[in-house]
Amino acid sequence: MTTTAPEATAALGHRLGTLLPPTALLLLEGELGAGKTCFVRGLARGLGVPEAEPIPSPSYTLMNQYQGRSPLYHFDLYRLHGREELEQIGYDDYLAGSGVTVVEWAERAGVPPHDHLRIVLRHAGEERRTVAFVASGAAFSDVVEALARAWPATGEEL
Repeated sequence: MTTTAPEATAALGHRLGTLLPPTALLLLEGELGAGKTCFVRGLARGLGVPEAEPIPSPSYTLMNQYQGRSPLYHFDLYRLHGREELEQIGYDDYLAGSGVTVVEWAERAGVPPHDHLRIVLRHAGEERRTVAFVASGAAFSDVVEALARAWPATGEEL
């Protein structure tokens, strides 16, 4: 899928948020500035996190938590210094727990054994982004199919 502005990247995240089950693990990948946090902001709104709640990047805290129709645990592993930091905050418990867990820079922690949805954002121009979804598990395959149907099917990009 392709987006042409930050608002469209957030809109794609929002659409996904409306389709997710109450428990989900999302692994986000992409270089700096690819739109990962922008995508998560939209996702949070799709999960019912109130508009008044700011959704900053948790780069310096490793994880922020929000409440929507499901709890949202937003990790950012960009500044991760070692697996010990993840163990201190119970990272593995969040991955296997209830709620929606989103991990930016997920590749820094390795691929978890749990079913998950890998989301890869790439620069494709000044504000254009490509967003690829790779499902691990049947439930996430269904979510990706529903998202593809819900996203503009006319070839028109947001």
